[in-house]
Amino acid sequence: MEGKRGIQTVLVTGGAGFIASHLVDSLVAVGLRVVIVDNLSSGRRENINPKAEFYPMDITDEGLAGIFKKERPEIVFHYAAQISQRRSFAAPILDAKTNIIGSLNILENCGAYGVNKIIYASSAAVYGYPEYLPCDEEHPIRPTSHYGVSKHVVEHYLHVYQQLYRLEYLVLRYANVFGPRQAHSGDAGVVAIFSQRMRSGEPITIFGDGKQERDFIYVSDVVAANMLALEKSGGIINIGRGQGISIEKIFSEIQRQTSYRREPKYAPAPVGEVPRNYLDVRKAARELNWRPVVGIEEGLLKTLLSLMPS
Repeated sequence: MEGKRGIQTVLVTGGAGFIASHLVDSLVAVGLRVVIVDNLSSGRRENINPKAEFYPMDITDEGLAGIFKKERPEIVFHYAAQISQRRSFAAPILDAKTNIIGSLNILENCGAYGVNKIIYASSAAVYGYPEYLPCDEEHPIRPTSHYGVSKHVVEHYLHVYQQLYRLEYLVLRYANVFGPRQAHSGDAGVVAIFSQRMRSGEPITIFGDGKQERDFIYVSDVVAANMLALEKSGGIINIGRGQGISIEKIFSEIQRQTSYRREPKYAPAPVGEVPRNYLDVRKAARELNWRPVVGIEEGLLKTLLSLMPS
């Protein structure tokens, strides 16, 4: 069965991970044949849609060419990445190897095997300390972490590969995505950590004063933007809710929904953390006809419900 506008095969890197596994489910649901490449370093096998073809491989592996040669995807969604800003400070070479060298391996194979378009998952981390809010796509690029640098470098490579191979591309710069399947340990998102710990009655530490603001967007809204991106090419588009919400407010809302009784502890903010950042998403409305539909309270409740035993 053909999917959207004649597209048949889509390859998703990192397709066992948090956001990308939800995307795979939606791609399968519209009749596309989906190929997943994931080394399962952070993705989980149970996230993999059984109707997708799965290759357990790192994106830096030379064997990736064999997958492209066999599967011949028309579209690539590139999600596989080292996503922790903190880890990028501790291991900048590893961050660059995964996010830059791995992405180059993807792009080389896109060019060699006739991929029509790549949709790249970038990050609001490329903006750094905002000169103004909300940050639009024309905001100066001054990342404050190795992670932000590595994500932005690939955006430049995309333009080069467009010139070399006529490879169409679309960059989606994400705010703070949350929802079911997000890891709740290590450097996971704050919503996932708070939700899991409050459900279990465990203590919670807020890094910084808690007044720092982030743009939180529920995962199904992000997936909807990606599905619309199947029929859009060219440029860079922010994906977020377009409003800042403090970490303390996120804590308070999850606390209310779980009846958690403990007060949080506080610790120094991580190196390079930006006090306030949220995105201007008007371009997404104009060019993708996309708007977020899941409110914060609803999204937090859905996330908590996903943690309940089935």
